[in-house]
Amino acid sequence: MARHARNRNKPPAILETKHATIESLDQEGRGVAHVEGKTIFIDGALPNEKVTYQSIRIKPSYEVANVVEILKQSNQRVTPKCPHFGLCGGCKLQHLDFAAQVAAKQRLLENDLWHIGKVKAENMLPPLYGPTWGYRHKARLSVKYVEKKERVLVGFNEKATRYVADMNSCEVLVPEVSALIAPLQHMILQLSIRDKLPQIELAVGEADLEAGKDHPVIVLILRIMDALNTDDEILLKAFADVHAVQIWTQTKGPDTIKPFYPLAGSVLKYSLPEFDLTYPFKPNEFTQVNPQINRVMLRRAMQLLAPEENERIADFFCGIGNFTLPIARSGAKVLGLEGLANLVDRANESAALNSIEHVKFGVADLFKMTESSLAELGHFDKWLVDPPRDGAFELVKAITPETAPKLIVYVSCNPATLARDAGVLVNEKGYTLAAAGVINMFPHTAHVESIALFTRGI
Repeated sequence: MARHARNRNKPPAILETKHATIESLDQEGRGVAHVEGKTIFIDGALPNEKVTYQSIRIKPSYEVANVVEILKQSNQRVTPKCPHFGLCGGCKLQHLDFAAQVAAKQRLLENDLWHIGKVKAENMLPPLYGPTWGYRHKARLSVKYVEKKERVLVGFNEKATRYVADMNSCEVLVPEVSALIAPLQHMILQLSIRDKLPQIELAVGEADLEAGKDHPVIVLILRIMDALNTDDEILLKAFADVHAVQIWTQTKGPDTIKPFYPLAGSVLKYSLPEFDLTYPFKPNEFTQVNPQINRVMLRRAMQLLAPEENERIADFFCGIGNFTLPIARSGAKVLGLEGLANLVDRANESAALNSIEHVKFGVADLFKMTESSLAELGHFDKWLVDPPRDGAFELVKAITPETAPKLIVYVSCNPATLARDAGVLVNEKGYTLAAAGVINMFPHTAHVESIALFTRGI
């Protein structure tokens, strides 16, 4: 007992401060240095900077650290726009010049392709840019009632913790949504279930111009762990009316998500004017968080895929048909496959809404694809593949000489799994990595979206 008491009263260890020169950025936006034979990941440091740091996690082959002092500052360091940067974990790179952010992501893509996949692109595509602020149309915000302070926090989690950041605005959210953070905090504090509301999921759609509204359609899904009383309902309805938003609720799993007020609100939708397409979607269904860069991405994907009339083309991991319907506009015969039935239903709805022919959608677990199940689909001239972060390993492993398309456009949200799959396509399946490049879908974050073109026998 005495030994335990002495340990409790022991003063905290003083962390050792060391010097380092930063060489690059890692996939989480941390500065990378090598000191005494170990790799050091230093949060807050930028390439070419000389810093002092203190390690907060020490492993045999690497350490994770925080910057103590910047001794020599990078000429690419800038003043973050957001006052919450450094505390909020939503953004990692606001202290780095925007063009330098994109260049760092391009280098990360090239490095992963080589070190993981052992491949190099014959051509590195120019990076795709979009809006740098106010771009985020979908997000999941945490909510925390702080009883001791009689406050409610609404926002992203703090960096590297589960605590909710104390914030009243967000520079990457759509401005109309950023302006809701403080009013939401005030409103939730008045609810009887203020300590039973852990999360708000939000989705923003285009303005309903046909109804004479120029304000974006905003849906807030409140995750509620207890029943609303009459006063709660009055508060929520008043909030929705004042701020021109729709409120939905979720009591348990995704199947419990439903509209609360107003029950007949405008439909969420986004459009692709270049292809004369409009997509309705539910607030919890996957859509790209950055609709402006999505349009640019679609344009590049179509340029690389070059679909032609009567070609047979597969769109794997098709979601609600974001790529499928533009491909079908060319006159190609397209099959879109997706693992979630509700997204396939939405894709069929959009195909009918836009009078798209030459397209079929189906439900398939693409993470369990085999050579025989791929062969049953028949041969396709070209593929478009847009998988989640886990990549498309089983799908590309299943390719045989009989099922191999002549061309694959691969859209990725994880350069490491793209590199792994590229290694299979190039080193095992006979493809050439003709081109690759980054898409800056998430400015000021370390997230890397990219696109790659694989050709075979062309």
